[in-house]
Parts: sequence; structure tokens; C-alpha cells
Amino acid sequence: MDAIFSRTSVRSYEEKPVEASKIEKILRAAMAAPSAMNQQPWEFYVVTDKSVLQELSKASPYTGMVAGAPVAIVVCGRKENLPVPDLVQVDLSLSTENILLEIEEQGLGGVMLGIAPFADRMERVSRALNISENLDVFTVVPFGYPAKKNPQQDRYDESRVHYIK
Repeated sequence: MDAIFSRTSVRSYEEKPVEASKIEKILRAAMAAPSAMNQQPWEFYVVTDKSVLQELSKASPYTGMVAGAPVAIVVCGRKENLPVPDLVQVDLSLSTENILLEIEEQGLGGVMLGIAPFADRMERVSRALNISENLDVFTVVPFGYPAKKNPQQDRYDESRVHYIK
């Protein structure tokens, strides 16, 4: 899968809307992620409203680029009726990685922004979207057509691999 080796974090975007068909493919990829005991705790908010994107850009000191994105997906996790609640953030991480890989596959660029576990950031995003109390905000992923994209570095480090024979 080439997307694994070409994906980079993209923080600036062209002023061009992202097609609904591409957004749907990204959401389908998100929901294809593995999850503990198949609990699928995810809920997704797709934001294209400029005023809401502007509000989301204030969620933390590191979310400013959201204001310039044509779209953002806010990944949330359910809090109730889960067989393995301690693994919700693992499930959401896997789902978010699928989002990032499909963004790359669609010729777009995006970045995962740290929201959870910071209560103040989670509250700001939750308030901006009027998110239900039975959901926890996990991350915000702004994306679009990249204005600039740097090549990915080769991060392979043989010293971190340990073979047990």
C-alpha cells in the first residue's frame, strides 16, 4: 500500500471543496477499521461550515490550520454500551489512521490533531458542534487539496527491531 509510505501531515490547503464522493470513501475507510470485540465505538462529524471550522481552529494552540481547511472530520467515541470501554481510544486511533490513509489515496492531504485526552480541548470541540454528552471527542482531522506537501521521510530504524529466534 503506497499510501503508508507517501502520507505526510498536511496543514495548508487549496481553496477548493472536497467532493462528497471522496468524503464518503474516507468515512467508509474509517468504519472499516478493526475494533475490540467489534464494538465500533466511533461517531463522525463532517464539518464544512466555515464559521464552525473557524471555531474548531481555536480548540488548542495547535489547531489553527483548521480555519483554512475545506473540511474536517471530528472523530468521537461512544461512552455507553461498550464491551471493552478501555480500548475505545485504540479503536479510534485505528479508525483515524484509516482516515489519514484514505485521504492520501484520494489525492488529498490532512493531519490528525491532538484533542483527547485534554479535557479543555475536548470541551471546546464538543461545544462548537453541540456534541451529545454520551460521546467523547477524540481528534479533529482537517483535510483538503494540499497547498504544499513535503515528501515523507524514511523512518525505518533497524535498531528498534528485535528478533526473537
